[in-house]
Amino acid sequence: MRDFRTLGRAAVTGRVTMRDVAQAVGVSPMTVSRALRDDKTVSAETRNLIQKAAHELGYRYDTTALAFRTQKSGFVAITLPSVNNANFAETFRGLSDRLTDSGVQLLLGSTNYSVEREERLVRQLLTRNPEAIVLTGGTHTDATRKMLAAANLPLVEIWDLPKDPLGHVVGFSNADAMDQVVAHLAGRGRTKLAFVGAQDGDDMRGTARRAGVIRAARAHGLDEVELINAGPAPISMRQGAAAARKIGPDIARFDAVLCVSDPVAFGVLSECRRMGLSVPEDLAITGFGQFDVATVSDPRITTVGVGAHGIGVRTAALLQNLFDLGDVAPRYVDVGSHLVIGETS
Repeated sequence: MRDFRTLGRAAVTGRVTMRDVAQAVGVSPMTVSRALRDDKTVSAETRNLIQKAAHELGYRYDTTALAFRTQKSGFVAITLPSVNNANFAETFRGLSDRLTDSGVQLLLGSTNYSVEREERLVRQLLTRNPEAIVLTGGTHTDATRKMLAAANLPLVEIWDLPKDPLGHVVGFSNADAMDQVVAHLAGRGRTKLAFVGAQDGDDMRGTARRAGVIRAARAHGLDEVELINAGPAPISMRQGAAAARKIGPDIARFDAVLCVSDPVAFGVLSECRRMGLSVPEDLAITGFGQFDVATVSDPRITTVGVGAHGIGVRTAALLQNLFDLGDVAPRYVDVGSHLVIGETS
């Protein structure tokens, strides 16, 4: 068996090229190019030999020329509001695992819950000629909408069901998801509700959840919902605890505190217990997202499950179908949500 490392040292000075790999194996550069593209016209034995040589020599296949010829970059761009949020990370994992297996890579950008930052990211991402783009949420600036319309590439909006989608959709109604929570609390005799979320305009999904709580409370004839601003998005368990601490033991004047996410609910729960309040006897607490913290907390937090990983998997399946079939009619996939009753309500 050939020692490609020895051949490489003898033949190569500076950057390893495709010609170096070809000389090491004893084939033409065109054969190397075809083999590295997994072209089946090259025998499996030769492809394996070329791939081994490329690995041993440290050759990196430059896809720039291929992308120019085929108009395919080999990657999908995705924007997420935060890379620290476990649910968004699960969506990314579901999307990445499925697409990576088919040879497509992901280029990730974080918007930090800002539609203006999303606009800048989209402008930058489009210069990289992605084969498709995935946006978290259905709220965008006018400039973003115009750029994407002009780009004319496959587009999927996830984690929401926008009224005026830009393309394909894989998501759920954040507002409708709260109907289940309010109905559950009303059924337990809870009539005075508070909602803990981010300040106006920062978190569109949180804003929709808040609107859903207000709408559902009115539909059930409950008292007007009190809104508790925990600060700019993203808010975490620390901000949830701070919001509860600011109100103090008087927080028990509410029958239930509905939180924009499970980490926020955990923060509220922890602070209430420090103040000597009993949950759910003194007040109920609910979250959103079915994060791990909701399952392991004591007591377990009542929450809403949305299948974050499944959103990524279904988005990947949709993209693969688009890549295989080309242009298809816009798909509108409602993954739904479900109430997960814990011990805090």
